[in-house]
Amino acid sequence: MRTDRTSAADAPSLEGDETHALFNRELAAYRKIVGENLMFHREVYGLLHDVLSREMPRPFKFLDIACGDAVASAAALKGTSIDRYYGLDLSARSLQLATEALKALPCPVELRCCDFVGALADWAEPVDVVWIGMSLHHLQPEGKIGLIEDVHDALSRSGIFLIWEPTLLEGESRDEWLDRFSACRAAFASVTDDEFAAMESHMRLADFPEPAETWMAMGHQAGFGKAEQLFMMPNRLGRVFKYWK
Repeated sequence: MRTDRTSAADAPSLEGDETHALFNRELAAYRKIVGENLMFHREVYGLLHDVLSREMPRPFKFLDIACGDAVASAAALKGTSIDRYYGLDLSARSLQLATEALKALPCPVELRCCDFVGALADWAEPVDVVWIGMSLHHLQPEGKIGLIEDVHDALSRSGIFLIWEPTLLEGESRDEWLDRFSACRAAFASVTDDEFAAMESHMRLADFPEPAETWMAMGHQAGFGKAEQLFMMPNRLGRVFKYWK
């Protein structure tokens, strides 16, 4: 079991850090995207809420991989039967914000400041739901499959795994997908040119989407018996998939 856990008291202060200004700029851009629903967070997290309400009527343990500030997850979990929340993120600053957002949940909350790949490899507590949104695609194919295998091992027999990830159209290359995102600039009018350029730069460096068939096949390869697509973003840049045993 990893020991790199954090709480609001353990995490470094947001104030006084030399990267504080950069963090705030990135957070401001992210909140514009969420607030304007530019990447369809409203629909995705509304779907997550509906799935949990329908398929998890009994108390369940929820693992939020790369949870960030957890604002969207906290809203999706409101009114569900959540019994325990685990959140993983590499950013201690984001976890401080998550601590506040998750106070509304009627259950114990545990936040761990760590690399989620290593954390899942060492995971010991069985959970009922695992969620990852827009983070699995940063891994290469073997890393994606390995992470899904670790999630499979962490889930209870009736557990479910849900992902929201960039997805290639049939026959589309990674470069074509990236160009398709660039062509969406007009839809991101509330984002400055510098903010959009920073997004593009990050994506061209670190985003590795897969076709829908590959996302589902990876689930089968990792041990899941079933996989299905639940949602496609209206701009067709990403989709939500569900895996279960």
